[in-house]
Amino acid sequence: MPSRFRSLLVLTAALTLSLVTHAAEVNIAVAANFTAPAKVLAAVFEKTTGHTAKLSFGPTGGFYTQIKNGAPFDILLAADDERPARLEKEGDTVPGSRFTYAIGKLVLWSAKPGLVDAQGAVLRSGQFNKLAIANPKLAPYGAAAVETMNKLGLYSALRPRLVEGSSIGQAYQFVASGNADLGFVALAQIQEAGVIKGGSAWVVPADLHAPIVQDAVILKRAAGNPAAKAWMQLLRSPQVQEQLVRGYGYDVK
Repeated sequence: MPSRFRSLLVLTAALTLSLVTHAAEVNIAVAANFTAPAKVLAAVFEKTTGHTAKLSFGPTGGFYTQIKNGAPFDILLAADDERPARLEKEGDTVPGSRFTYAIGKLVLWSAKPGLVDAQGAVLRSGQFNKLAIANPKLAPYGAAAVETMNKLGLYSALRPRLVEGSSIGQAYQFVASGNADLGFVALAQIQEAGVIKGGSAWVVPADLHAPIVQDAVILKRAAGNPAAKAWMQLLRSPQVQEQLVRGYGYDVK
């Protein structure tokens, strides 16, 4: 476990989030941008509560469809607030359980040092081959990428160079593997302990796209699941919220 989370483990243990008589399992659908923090939180969760978190990663739009088709998820950690609100309106959630756990940041990133400049001017220069994005119909970060390119007046020119991943996770893999020279990904995917891990990046200004408001919600099937309640308590605890900001670059409400 990364050292920056050792103190978090101690703090969350002290919270006594749940008094476990019988350990339970919670099945969580996790938006791909939240992969790294979710894995760390799952380890903390098991140590502090005795419950087990089973994580599945993918695009928010895909999870919405799966949930509507009866997929056995207990919690949705979405990359937007639209689909959790839709599930709530459609009667598929535990009333009052929805909240904003993070506000994401979009970044233009290349695994190559020096390719992406601090203003994102590389998009106009044309000094690259392929540009990776997540499917904008399924992934909110993909939609934010398209909105950014439109705001910059570059979408039409860049469209022939786009390669789409099914999720922001796959878009990241395109860039990390070198199959795309650069791509729009989530800041949390390339940042660790507040530092970008490698390559070159431009954090997209917030005024170039709608806020990436990420909501979590307990699904109706988990109304009596103590592990679902305990997970949400951990996620919204001040200690975890602080780590999401300092460690991964999210904003929080």
